[in-house]
Amino acid sequence: MDAYRQQLHRYDPDIETAIRGEEERQCDGVEMIPSENYTYPEVLAALGSVLTNKYSEGYPGRRYYGGQEFTDRIETVARERACALFRAGHANVQPLSGSPMNQAVYFAFLKPGDTVLAMDLSHGGHLTHGAPVSHMGKVFRFERYKSETAQGGAIDFVGLMARAKEVRPKLVLCGYSSYPRDYDYAAFKQVADEVGALTMADISHIGGLVAADAMRNPMDAGFDVVTTTTHKSLRGPRGGLILCKAEHAKAIDSAVFPGLQGGPHMNNVAGAAVTFKKAAEPDFKTYARQILANARALAKALTDQGAALVTGGTDNHLLVIDTVASFGLDGRAAEEALDRIGITTNKQIVPDDPRPPLRPSGIRLGTPACTTRGMDEDDMRRIAGWIVDTLRAPDDAAAIAKRHTDVRAFCRGFPVPGIAA
Repeated sequence: MDAYRQQLHRYDPDIETAIRGEEERQCDGVEMIPSENYTYPEVLAALGSVLTNKYSEGYPGRRYYGGQEFTDRIETVARERACALFRAGHANVQPLSGSPMNQAVYFAFLKPGDTVLAMDLSHGGHLTHGAPVSHMGKVFRFERYKSETAQGGAIDFVGLMARAKEVRPKLVLCGYSSYPRDYDYAAFKQVADEVGALTMADISHIGGLVAADAMRNPMDAGFDVVTTTTHKSLRGPRGGLILCKAEHAKAIDSAVFPGLQGGPHMNNVAGAAVTFKKAAEPDFKTYARQILANARALAKALTDQGAALVTGGTDNHLLVIDTVASFGLDGRAAEEALDRIGITTNKQIVPDDPRPPLRPSGIRLGTPACTTRGMDEDDMRRIAGWIVDTLRAPDDAAAIAKRHTDVRAFCRGFPVPGIAA
């Protein structure tokens, strides 16, 4: 235990003990929530640095507080690295997370009541893409498109074009949190151009895969704006990143500050800068390719054992099991059963799900965190077996206990970055 942790333990053992418990949980279990990952030790060092003490309202060279020579350098480096990594004209590294990141884009280009054409939540879209329960869904008019689940999750671009001509959106948004396929960004751009709309892609889940050129980059298709969180498949700190054409820089920057936020969290910005440097290295490309290979292996192993996958498979890092169709279990029951053996997933709605969000019809799984620990295709097949066996007999206490022991022993062979053994 380092000196700071020892000091915390002496002062507030309740909190330090909980942190230690979470470290043990992360080491002893298989993390399969696709939006979670293990960040780099170097990023943890930046997050725990004295940068957390410093206010830096404004942008490099135009701050509202003094003493900014080092923060200006950090933010400038972060922006330059982000632009180079994603081939963007401008980058804003200040958004505190994914929701304010996307909100900033809306307010940069839209007026209340303007129309956005975005993916339906149950088909893989995200809450911040105008779900009715979100504030953005009340400010702007969101119209929906869906995937063709009977056709492997394909997007019907003929239908999408007709829908765009009908609703005349000011912004066409593509992005997802539970869609297991890649997007044809050029086709989305064609739809937007036809109706004079701006284009936005939210690649928060696949940001690392795009950075590594393992998946398509919407900037290459001429998109106006691309957003991504800096954690998930990028393995950075919890934050947001807005990339755009150079011509949109002023609108984006003004929407972030002073539009939505005050001072950025400079420790997060430093962590993001480190992350972008890591993502530009050859090892990261190898890592991204392994994420995809692991996802394909996991999907095949599950389908071979009778699991029904939404869209029938995956092109990216995640997949969704229809647990009701496969095992007669709702997503909450499936999630809880897997928790008991040390495999962490999350309950997930499936397209046009008739069940409520807290007891949906499926679970969502992903491979970024497993891959970070060094797991490969053979390990995915082993994990798939544990998943299927558990969901087929969720009430077999003896089998659950034995499997939990096996999972813990298995995980101890794969150290977690940033956590001392």
